[in-house]
This record gives sequence, C-alpha cells and structure tokens, in this order.
Amino acid sequence: MNRPKFLLAFFASLFALLVACGDDSSGSGPENTESSAVEESSSSIEVLSSSVNGDSGSGAGMTSSNSGDSGSATFSDTTKITYTLKPFDGPLSNPHKGFTVPTGGAWTFVPEFEYGPYGSLNNRAWDLVSYGSGYQQWNKLNPAKGVYDWTELEKLLNALAEHNMTYALRVLPYTPSFIKSDFPPQEEYDWTPPFVYEMGAKKIQIDLRGTDYHAYAPVWDDSIYIWAAKEFAKALAEKYDGDPRIEYIDVRTFGEWGEWHTSHMLGSVMPADSVLKDMLDYYASVFMKTQLVLPSNGFGDVYTHALDLGITKRDDGFICIPGRPDTLLRAYNANLPTIAENIAGYRTMLANDDLIPGGTQKWTAERWVDAITTAHLTYYVLDQDNDCGYYFYKDNKALADSMSKVIGYNFTVTQAELVTVATPTAENSTDSATGNVATNTLNITVTNTGVAPCFFDVYLVAEFVDSTGKALAQIGETVRIPKGTFKDGASQQFSFVSAVSAGETNLATRPGVSVALSLYESDETYKTGKNPTVRFDNDGLQGNNKLLLHK
Repeated sequence: MNRPKFLLAFFASLFALLVACGDDSSGSGPENTESSAVEESSSSIEVLSSSVNGDSGSGAGMTSSNSGDSGSATFSDTTKITYTLKPFDGPLSNPHKGFTVPTGGAWTFVPEFEYGPYGSLNNRAWDLVSYGSGYQQWNKLNPAKGVYDWTELEKLLNALAEHNMTYALRVLPYTPSFIKSDFPPQEEYDWTPPFVYEMGAKKIQIDLRGTDYHAYAPVWDDSIYIWAAKEFAKALAEKYDGDPRIEYIDVRTFGEWGEWHTSHMLGSVMPADSVLKDMLDYYASVFMKTQLVLPSNGFGDVYTHALDLGITKRDDGFICIPGRPDTLLRAYNANLPTIAENIAGYRTMLANDDLIPGGTQKWTAERWVDAITTAHLTYYVLDQDNDCGYYFYKDNKALADSMSKVIGYNFTVTQAELVTVATPTAENSTDSATGNVATNTLNITVTNTGVAPCFFDVYLVAEFVDSTGKALAQIGETVRIPKGTFKDGASQQFSFVSAVSAGETNLATRPGVSVALSLYESDETYKTGKNPTVRFDNDGLQGNNKLLLHK
C-alpha cells in the first residue's frame, strides 16, 4: 500500500466525520482531564506528546491506531521534569584550588595549638582551607650525602590527608630571617647541607642589608652545589612525584628563601639565566606528574622557559606592590594554575603607609578581590601570619566565604531536566525490537563560575538514588572532563541516557526516587564506591558531597 496516500485519505475521512458531528466537546474530555491532573501535580513537570512519525498529538496520553497492512503504532508519552536550582549557601572549599594557611607541622592539628582547627579559639578560617603550605629545610631532609630523612614531612602529609588537605612543598636552602646577630651559627640560617661544603662547594661572606650583621652564603652557581641540588631533586622526585598528598612543589634551589633573588644579601649574586634554565630542565626531567612552580623572582627568559616546560609561576608580592597580579597572566594564558602570596601578613599590611610611589599599599577588600580576579588565581594564601588566618577571617568572614566560590574553578549546575520517553509499540521500532520500553535522558548545563580552569581530570556521574541517598542505578555513562579544558566562564552541556528494558521498573517514575550528580577525581574512585570529593556550588549538597536535584 502507498502509505502517504493512505494517510491522506484517512485524515480526510476523519475531518469529514468531525464536521458531521458538529461542535461536540465531550469526546476530548478524558484527554484534557489527564493533562490537567499531571500539570497540577507538579509545576515543574511538562507533559508532551509526539507520534512515532513526528506529528504532534493534541494531548498527553493520546493514542492513534490504524489497521492498515503497514502495521499499528502507538503514540509515545514524553514527560519532562525541570529541576529547581539554587546556589550553595555558605563557603565552599574544593580540592586542587583555593586558600591555604601556614602549616608548620603535624602539631598544627593538636588541640593545644590555639589557632589550629581544634584550638581554643575555634578558628573557622579552616573551613576555607583546602591545602596546607610551608617550608622544609634542605639540611633536615638531606642530612648527609645519599641520606634522606622524610620522617617529619611524612607526619605532616599524613595529618593533612586525614583532614582532606594536600600540601604545597617548598624546600629552602637559605633564609636571612634568622640572621639575628653578627656571624651567627651557620646552620641557623644556611640550610644547605654541611656535606655540600665538605665536598668543596664554595661559600662567600655577605652583609645583611639594613644591619651591621655578617654571615655566609653559598656560591649559587658552584658546580658542587649544583650537583648536590640536583641529587636532592632526584631523590625528592623518587619519593614524591605523583604523590596525591602533594599539591605542587616549588623549585627553590637559589637565593634567599629559595625565591631566586638575593635582595637582602649584599655580596651574593644570582646565577646566570643559563644555570637557572638548566635547573628547571632537570626538575622537569625527574618530576613527570607533580606540578612544579617557578618562584616569585623568576622573570624574563627564565619565566618563558618555565612555561615551555609546563612549570607554572607564583608571585609573593601581592597587595602591597601595584601591578603584581598582572605578572601571573602569562601563566594563566599558558593554561597553567597561578599561585600567590602577599608581601606581608594581613595585620602588617593594614598598617602600611599607602604612599605610591615610594611606599607600600594597604590591604583593602577591593585590592584583595582584584588580586584574585586579575591574576585568575587558583591558589592563594588566606594569610601568611602564624595565626592561620584567624584575624583575617574574623574581620572578613563574609568576603572570604564569597571568594571561596570565585578563586579557581567553581562548578555550578545552571540547568537540569529529566526527559522520559515511553517507547512506541511498532514493528519497525528499533527500541521495541531490542526490548526497551522507555528511555530516560538527563540533560544538564554546568557553568564554571570561577576565575580559572579546572586543572585536573574530573569525572561526572549521574545516578538515581532513593530517599536515603543510596545509589540505585547509574544514568548513562561516566563523563570525563580532561584537565584544563573546562575554562572559567564557560558552560558545557551533558546528556546521560539510559534505556529501560521490558520487565524492568523505570526508576524515573518510582516514588521517592531522585537524581544525584557527582564529581570525582578519578573513575576508580566512583567504581570502588567512595564518595566524590569535588562539590557543586548548588543547594542540595548531601553529606557525601553528591548533589541531589530538587523538582
């Protein structure tokens, strides 16, 4: 039979029948009643109807059939649930981004430390802290040639891990801060291991700027010093490259505080750029997984070389020196995470003279926000005083809470709907032939409302869950979002599709069943039944970090 001609004849006959019957609305009553009942049950549910061949029906649940030799067909029902989405109320910390405070050792977490998370001051700044930071002494970790002692560092890393935090590692060779007298004991400020000098590495006398004190410092480009520094880098990489407890590692081989400058050490000279680049090359050759960081005073060609190696940049002169956030834009544009500290502690910066040029800027809320947004920061110190951000957070709680959802990435679900299509019964229906009776499609839009990309792989999972939050079934497949691809300000759409086979209950229609979204740092984490660690910036977050969607 010619199907188009048959349909034309069929509808012509139907039209004639309706005209003959007159304006009798009683035949459409059941359809209108069903549609109204569904719409009144939930304002977020929209009931649609479409036929198998794409023609629109006149109401929900409408069916049409014919007995032609082409077979019979049943119109499919399409139900759409649109979810209500609201932002998360409160601060929101997430892994591999955010704020840090000084964490000098495992003792940070004992109740006796008043500024710690369990201290007597109830320091709520820790609610925003996602990773610890601090320095280690080279001579303590490498006390003798070929000998390495990771004991205290391991204690700190484990303590942080127990609190779901990582650690930003800096190993310092030298600090003029501890030159408190004329020619003090060298081990108090020079943290180059003594065996390096015993092997013949040269050192020179320096004058501490602004004082009458004298001390000694390594000759930074001495061949024995360079060899020892590389040997330590090799051992450090063998121990910690790819360790999930390490957030990033600074290359702190040269200068005071390992910052690649000698500003306070009169008589000490930094090595040539070729030496600096060679050290970066070596670090990049032994660290294949962990993010490396160029210190604050690495500029010019050295900065360019670091970016070419995938080594990012930090700057430690924020707030007080105008224009410093701009220095990190090159790293941001190279699709690398940017890192910053302020030039001084919070209370010190409040007392600055604010005379520019010639002085130093005061800390203000506007400058703090501008620093984060201009540099597109992924990592930033909340405050670097030894009070672990206590006074800063006490004075600026609301601002700090809000910026916890600005710094780095910040994933917000901005649209979500679940579409359920009952499969039509037809001899030529593919779904019918495979035994599927319905298809559920979850469509969501996620926006990165932070100021930086997400610099690690994220695995997005959708599930049906019961009233207790227990997972019943996964919807569709896990979606991997590669690191660095979800840019700040961008939105991405995702669809999760699952078919319901004949004889199975469609969980989408079961009372008490909801939809949950989760973000994991690895597919293995999800498969082994662990809780997700990345949280959406949406109302509905559960204790297990999953986002429960609300109708």
